[in-house]
Amino acid sequence: MIIVHTIKEVKEQVKEWKKQGHRIGFVPTMGYLHEGHQSLILRSVKENEKTVVSIFVNPTQFAPSEDLTSYPRDLQADAKLCKKTGVDLIFHPSVEEMYAADSCTFVDMDGVTKELCGKSRPTHFRGVCTVVNKLFHIVAADRAYFGQKDAQQLSVIKRMVRDFDMDVEIIGCPIVRETDGLAKSSRNTYLNPEERQAALVLSKTIFEAERLIISGERSSDKIIAQMRAMIQAEPLAKIDYIEVVNSISIEKIEVIQGSVLIAIAVFIGKTRLIDNFIREV
Repeated sequence: MIIVHTIKEVKEQVKEWKKQGHRIGFVPTMGYLHEGHQSLILRSVKENEKTVVSIFVNPTQFAPSEDLTSYPRDLQADAKLCKKTGVDLIFHPSVEEMYAADSCTFVDMDGVTKELCGKSRPTHFRGVCTVVNKLFHIVAADRAYFGQKDAQQLSVIKRMVRDFDMDVEIIGCPIVRETDGLAKSSRNTYLNPEERQAALVLSKTIFEAERLIISGERSSDKIIAQMRAMIQAEPLAKIDYIEVVNSISIEKIEVIQGSVLIAIAVFIGKTRLIDNFIREV
């Protein structure tokens, strides 16, 4: 495994691999890797001859009030996990390498970015789409792997690839959870013991909503009301959003039918956590 820090190095290595006929898998991350990231990497290693992982805390997807400076970083631990799981190359660029001082080009999307996280973080997806677009051009992978925990991001990336006719296959992978149900997240490290216990309200609420659908409930309003009551019963929890939307268009739906995404964002203390599930009805 090699670790490189420049765009030129990545492009030269990938070009050489492609000359040899290798398929390239790509897992874009912001580092501080956990079992969720590991599941994406293992899928890529299984399905491709070569796997690239990017580790880059992207400043353009953070608002001024968000946790850019405190976002956890540990390249040494990340490299150890990558090597153990069979990664061939880590791309770990600086901000200056990724963004020229006079950079003025961004990728803006409409529709799928307006609801859910896009509503409370209006500049977030412009930053996500811009950096992922750049990374796709740099790595030139055949397949790229994203977790379903960031379900809106997955939908947005799929739409961007379709709209720009990009030659990369987007693979969505299931949410990886702790043994008690909490979705794996780098931000879980922000939680103190009391908050960590309180955070279980997210997964419990998601599991209850899924149970309601399985039992036949088809009213979005009724499901949202039940979810809201469960979260509000936890004193440390503050709701950002609870939404029932079409999983492809991210448009709100009143009746549960088709491919449905039920997603929540909740502050536990100062830490914003998300969870979701997708179900065909």
